[in-house]
Amino acid sequence: MAEQRPDNIGRHEQPHHPPAVKPISNTAFYCCGIRMRDAETPHPICGDRFAKLFMNDHGMEIFSRFTDERGPNVSNVARARYIDDLLRTRLTANPELKVVLIGCGFDSRAFRLKGGSWIELDEPQLIAYKNERLPAAKAPNPLRRIAIDFEEESLQEKLQPHAGAALTVFVLEGVTMYITAESLRLTLEILRSLFRNHQVIADLMTHGFINTYGGTIKRIIAQLGAEMIPSNQPALPFEQAGYRQVSSREIASAALGYRSLEWLAPILRLFFGALFSGYTVRVFEPPSMVVARDRIELPTRGFSDRCRWF
Repeated sequence: MAEQRPDNIGRHEQPHHPPAVKPISNTAFYCCGIRMRDAETPHPICGDRFAKLFMNDHGMEIFSRFTDERGPNVSNVARARYIDDLLRTRLTANPELKVVLIGCGFDSRAFRLKGGSWIELDEPQLIAYKNERLPAAKAPNPLRRIAIDFEEESLQEKLQPHAGAALTVFVLEGVTMYITAESLRLTLEILRSLFRNHQVIADLMTHGFINTYGGTIKRIIAQLGAEMIPSNQPALPFEQAGYRQVSSREIASAALGYRSLEWLAPILRLFFGALFSGYTVRVFEPPSMVVARDRIELPTRGFSDRCRWF
């Protein structure tokens, strides 16, 4: 099955007023706008042709504030593509895989990737707007969207009906740098208590990275009312919650690779080491996952380790 095209799916007239979303949800328009622009290029990296469906006037105004931030924008597209690749590998190995996106934003992977049973969770206002623009019922894969007020409602209660032993992959994309280490640890403990066989894919950023290379982005996001608060040990909550790291990929290296410039990485790393080590996509799993991986022959390493895709 080819990736479904967005033509004629979820098209509506633009609302007269922008959706009332929380500040952290407004940043979803930034990420979505970058994927939209990437999809418009002759040789897209991520190729998210659905992204444009979410970009109303309000979203475009937010995105316009970030258009000059070339480095962060390139990294954002590379992050999305690399997570796409990780999921494609796992879905090929197990087409029945359950994929849960926590803080999904305007993610469209349930429409773009082949296979899987999908669950998306985000703030009620964002989920309502997303259903208006791209209805879940139109997805080629089973998709359920769950509205949750992260500040007031229980994530455990929202996930409880979907708990069990089925192999599950959780995606925390563009999330961890906005929450405290304690909140992340508690979230991971909820996942471990409900889902025995799972992996977590997350992008992790250090405090040093955002201060050195993302100062402008941090200020713009603050103007939107959100705050980036990464620590210098972003993987520590995973360790504290009993997870082990399966793989790690430097986003800067991935960005170069997608443009056939990976040969530059060793040279740049000599002078800008924190640019590479400070922002990564990592895969974690609990000890209980080992048996499940052996049973279904799930690759233990990332997609880029299994074949050359650049």
